[in-house]
Amino acid sequence: MGRFEIGSDAFLLDEQPFRVISGAMHYFRVHPAQWRERIRLARTMGLNTIETYVPWNAHEPEPGVFVTDDPRLGLRRFLELIAEEGMYAIVRPGPYICAEWDGGGLPAWLLADPDLRMRTSDPRFLEPASRFLRHVLAQVAPLQVDNGGPVILVQVENEYGAYGRDKEYLKALTDVTRESGITVPLITVDQPADDMIADGSLPELHKTASFGSHAAERLAHLREKQPTGPLMCGEFWCGWFDHWGAHHHTTSAQASAAELDALLAAGASVNIYMVHGGTNFGFTNGANDKGVYQPITTSYDYDAPIDEAGRPTEKFWAFRDVIAKYAPVPDVQPADAAAAPVFEVPLRGGADVLTAADALAAERGSADAASSGTAWTSHTALPTMEDLGVYRGLLAYRTSIDTDAPALLSFAEVRDRAIVLVDGARVGVLARERHESALVIPAGREVVVIVEDEGRVDYGSRIGERKGLIGPATLDGVALDAWDTLELDVDALVDTTAAGTDPAATSLAPGMLPTFHHAEFELAEPADLFLSTDGWGKGLAWVNGFALGRYWSAGPQHTLYVPRGATRSGSNDLVVLELDALAAPTARFVAGLSLGHTEE
Repeated sequence: MGRFEIGSDAFLLDEQPFRVISGAMHYFRVHPAQWRERIRLARTMGLNTIETYVPWNAHEPEPGVFVTDDPRLGLRRFLELIAEEGMYAIVRPGPYICAEWDGGGLPAWLLADPDLRMRTSDPRFLEPASRFLRHVLAQVAPLQVDNGGPVILVQVENEYGAYGRDKEYLKALTDVTRESGITVPLITVDQPADDMIADGSLPELHKTASFGSHAAERLAHLREKQPTGPLMCGEFWCGWFDHWGAHHHTTSAQASAAELDALLAAGASVNIYMVHGGTNFGFTNGANDKGVYQPITTSYDYDAPIDEAGRPTEKFWAFRDVIAKYAPVPDVQPADAAAAPVFEVPLRGGADVLTAADALAAERGSADAASSGTAWTSHTALPTMEDLGVYRGLLAYRTSIDTDAPALLSFAEVRDRAIVLVDGARVGVLARERHESALVIPAGREVVVIVEDEGRVDYGSRIGERKGLIGPATLDGVALDAWDTLELDVDALVDTTAAGTDPAATSLAPGMLPTFHHAEFELAEPADLFLSTDGWGKGLAWVNGFALGRYWSAGPQHTLYVPRGATRSGSNDLVVLELDALAAPTARFVAGLSLGHTEE
């Protein structure tokens, strides 16, 4: 049992001054088989605390339906491991988390009501947000420090001062948190600029700041807004995230360590964001849009002290040396990582995604297929993904036309990437990041458009936007209202098209439709792997049914990290869904991460 409190100028643990030296590590971005070793490595760097967000949309994928049996979402187990490693924990449950995560963690099913106002005291938002918080905090409350657990701080909302100033909303979240049995101090995190700190908090919440440089200046601003209590950088940005089509962001280990030194020398507590970034597995990456849509990469390496594969970097050692000046650092050295197997295997082509979807519908039976979204359904207006209850991934649209000459196909907006086919032939791609929404199509009788949701915006005013084709849709200015849609549940299709169980392969030329490819490989024992995507176009990959995430020749990253926990001794299956075309139909496993070029 213990007691954690806010003192006049320091945090107090059992009435003694306590400096929080924390690092962010998201359990949902790390395979659960590797949680302990990542936590232990952070402790070896000198941290005494681990911080994590909680993604609402992962834990409650449908209204009132909570995931309870997925080990990857085992928040309680993650917190227990932190305690077992002799560390404390900070929990940041949102309901909004940003985190460069899909939609900032806000569930897309909220969009069923077009008038709902996100992150406000609007009851239509507050009621489900409160329900989620009660569910999560029921797991956290028994693990607070005063119950003998590791949790010492819980956050209310997240960087709210950059979004709004609805004090009634913050008060409601605070009340729900306390009513859920949370007794440890409650904090907020905001950027120390303008009025963000004041707008994003309440008098009863302890304010912390987020920054990555000019530590003395930022802490002075925080002290101006909060005259008493411990100073804390709630997010010390030691790196940055990447988006597709740009460079890999890095920061100088020496410069970051110097800022950390200045922060600790000022007597402040810190939460390093990130100590270990991990991976945006599957379709979980977010996006930014400040005039140009920029989806986040699969790798969330963040140039952190512990890299995407869980290996210490130069920054790890530099930070460890700084921390050792202010706090005890364990007298242990991290074990060297095992060398990753290097080999290659051929990929063989399988079914295209529409053929695979038809085969899945036939396997399930027509009635079940219709109810499970694996059969075509008809509409009298162009629906969005949310209209159909599709919140991630791919959706196919189909409509009939009757043209004997080229015509202009146009939409109000495409979110986010649309592959356009006419009579089965691929005629072009419309890309949101290039602000494309129209193209000239040849004469034909049927248009099929396969739309990829590339990641929901996680920050700013475009949070909560709809996905898919945004109407009106026109052909040479004439409205196209009659559409069929087909949800392409690629995770289910991967099971159907697993190695050795392919339905009839497509008769179309390669690259016409998104197509599954397969390979098998042998391992003597489970191992971390690095799958090279050089020579591949754009798509996703799975190992033994575990969704590794997206790849794209646009870069910067050129590897997909395969966590050891997703592999097995003996035979392993690799499935690749290529949306464009494979220039090199080979799966190459290389020695390490390739995260792309930097600005240097």
